[in-house]
Amino acid sequence: MTEKLFTKNFTLLILGQVTSLFGNYILRLALSMYVLEITGSATIFAGILSIAIIPTILLSPFGGILADRANRRNIMVALDTLTGISVLCTAIFLSESNAITVIGILLVILSILGAFETPTVQACIPTMLTGDNITKGNAVVNQTASLSYLIAPMLGGILYSMLGLKPVMYASIVCFFVTALFECFIKLSYQRPNSNGNVLSIIKEDFISSMNYISKEQTGILKMLLLTAFSRFFVMGITVVGLPYIVRTILGLNAKYYGAAESTLAIATILGSIAAGLLTGKLKTRKLSLILSALGIFIIPAGIAFILPTSAIIKYIINIISFCGMQISISIFSIFAVSLIQQKTPNHLIGKIMAYTSTITLCVQPIGQIVYGFLFDSFSNTIYLVLIPTGIIVCVTGLFATGFFIDLEKEQEKMEKHTELK
Repeated sequence: MTEKLFTKNFTLLILGQVTSLFGNYILRLALSMYVLEITGSATIFAGILSIAIIPTILLSPFGGILADRANRRNIMVALDTLTGISVLCTAIFLSESNAITVIGILLVILSILGAFETPTVQACIPTMLTGDNITKGNAVVNQTASLSYLIAPMLGGILYSMLGLKPVMYASIVCFFVTALFECFIKLSYQRPNSNGNVLSIIKEDFISSMNYISKEQTGILKMLLLTAFSRFFVMGITVVGLPYIVRTILGLNAKYYGAAESTLAIATILGSIAAGLLTGKLKTRKLSLILSALGIFIIPAGIAFILPTSAIIKYIINIISFCGMQISISIFSIFAVSLIQQKTPNHLIGKIMAYTSTITLCVQPIGQIVYGFLFDSFSNTIYLVLIPTGIIVCVTGLFATGFFIDLEKEQEKMEKHTELK
């Protein structure tokens, strides 16, 4: 009998994610527009965001420890409630004279809360679902995030233009409190773990046990984490830095073309997560090396376009198609990679391992953006020297990883046979 995907718990989790992400996206868009208006500088807001991400990177491992030691439902309810209260306090005390300080403090608080929420939500999925439904569940979560990112900024921009900052903040507050309400009805089994010693000794013990697990007992998880980080390094560098640079600076096209490109990539991300859901149970683990190689192959035509004697529009179209293919590939690869990690990790460690996934990804993304910012500036007249070698490196890495994925598949088959015998 096929197990149901949209169980009561998972449905409530998704509904909560929809309202939470929607609230986050409209809030951040409104804050960025407000700071830009009062300062005239996008650099200031970018600087605040860069500083605000540091707590997430530093505190995510502690968020993972909490997710494994406390009731995950209660953690989510508390975090979303605190988020709503934080935004409410900011709305009350905000004025033009203290805007930068108050908004900066809010973003740091949201970053701290996010460090605890992300591993908790990811740790909930394998406790709500089993088998192939874990991959399908991760695909649904990814689709939810992509749809929210596609729709919320547009609606947030309309609300901000019509009503101003504070009404948008109040709307986001409602979203966070509604999320907490949904999460109150989630029912997860919870057994308090044994705690010996003080808080510092517990943290040290949990950290050592989880690191030993991925470095000695299940080295496949560590390798999967590194491959995921490797792919994110290139994708984030090329899309976040490269796409606007190529469209606006290299091709000299206006903001409408860039906006269309961003929307198309968001749709491609949704299509990738839908494809991951459809491929669940059909795509063998060994084939993930081909997905990773495809990611590299899609990058190469984007570079070749700048060698060919074609118009800016043709180059733009080729790049959009290449970038969409790349986005679909990374979506499929990331969803299957995270699902495999979740399936291979026991429940008492899942929060910590998911926290490591978030931390590594968050660290790698800005590094990729800095590196590719330098590369695109250095090779602005020969942009193909950035794109084509990148595609080749990713493609070759995917092919070299074939043996690893074959071993991973064999290990999965052994585990499944062992489970059936039981």
